[in-house]
Amino acid sequence: MKLNCDLGESFGAWTMGQDEAVMPWIDMANIACGFHASDPSIMATTVAMALEHNVEIGAHPSYQDLVGFGRRSISHSPDEIRGLIWYQAGALDGICRAYSATISYVKPHGALNNDMMKDPVILQAVMEAIASYREGLPLMLPATLQADQHRDLASRIGLPLIFEAFADRAYDDQGHLMSRQEPGAVHDDPETIIEQAMSLVTRAGLYSHTGQWLPLTADSLCVHGDNNHALEATRAIHRALHNYRASP
Repeated sequence: MKLNCDLGESFGAWTMGQDEAVMPWIDMANIACGFHASDPSIMATTVAMALEHNVEIGAHPSYQDLVGFGRRSISHSPDEIRGLIWYQAGALDGICRAYSATISYVKPHGALNNDMMKDPVILQAVMEAIASYREGLPLMLPATLQADQHRDLASRIGLPLIFEAFADRAYDDQGHLMSRQEPGAVHDDPETIIEQAMSLVTRAGLYSHTGQWLPLTADSLCVHGDNNHALEATRAIHRALHNYRASP
């Protein structure tokens, strides 16, 4: 199980997250590509930092929504969705090439991520965009109770998948993330975050906000870089995963 985090989400003089402190503790960095956050300088700095710590680099594209941090839905045609994926992945990949590197996967951000998990037309457009950008480039998407359907669609398109689950977000009874507008949607207690992370690792599932068991098999765990307890939680999960892997 790999640990991923959304990073590179500062913009100009505005700082978001604790990138420098978090980077040494993760395996995969989802780097913003300029549409919801970041700029060329931030992207380059974050790429260099990821390479310094041997962290995989993922493109983190979104709707074009700097003001709303990519958390507002914007209506797009499938062609427009493919274009915005290509544009953002290409921007980050171009910076990676300057460092003799490349992006390893794509993980949509915010409302785009939420919308694709609700609308099969959007999901197919995202999958087709990534598959056509580079053969073998995986899509990271949330592990849900519909994972088999997502595998079937990705297989028809010829797209590898990386399933992720969230250590610091609450889930509803259908296996989806609760809206950030609802109370309790984001876990603030580090112990709760660690407990949920280890439940996903050791039991391949977690409890919903009402106490219902959700079987979710994930390849990667996400801790959000803008969470107030991101550094503390990331360090603790890193150590817990290391101890789990080392146990007989």
